[in-house]
Amino acid sequence: MKLRRIVLRLTTPSRHGDDEIVVLTNLPTKDASAQQVMQLYRERWQVERLFLTVTQNFEGEINTLAYPKAALFSFALALVAYNLLATLRAALASVHGVGKIDASLSDFYVVDEIHSTYRGMMIAIPPTAWLCFGELALPDFAFMLQDLAQKVHLTRFLKQPRTQKKKKPPLVKDPKHPHVSTAKLLSGG
Repeated sequence: MKLRRIVLRLTTPSRHGDDEIVVLTNLPTKDASAQQVMQLYRERWQVERLFLTVTQNFEGEINTLAYPKAALFSFALALVAYNLLATLRAALASVHGVGKIDASLSDFYVVDEIHSTYRGMMIAIPPTAWLCFGELALPDFAFMLQDLAQKVHLTRFLKQPRTQKKKKPPLVKDPKHPHVSTAKLLSGG
């Protein structure tokens, strides 16, 4: 098998400290240049992130193999829900900044808020009130989303930063008070 090894040297190291990305490909040079291969590889992480978000937040996988059509339908609905989340993230990013949204917005908290609010909204707001959104022109809809995004309090939807785990102090063995198992105490031993 003929392979090409393509190396991209990074100007700044990745978050894992790597200073280069290496890709092996069997695509011939006439079909894809080294630049095209690396661009496609770097964009693949967007797809990986999509599948991670769908798996974690939208329950797009059914745990049974008995109903493949149902599993496919469930996955398709999860992808539609992801598109809605991506649209919401884009509206928030256009108002609050791409860097801030990418770095600190928690998809989990946003999805949880929508999930917990949706049922009440469907009860409180009649179906006819939603019809106006379907009639909006795309630029007007985008403007409305940006207007709503300005009113979002991002602090409610921020990722929780990981803290360092506290080291447990080593257990001190006291010979005067040896450990006795519960089973031994119950048996009268």
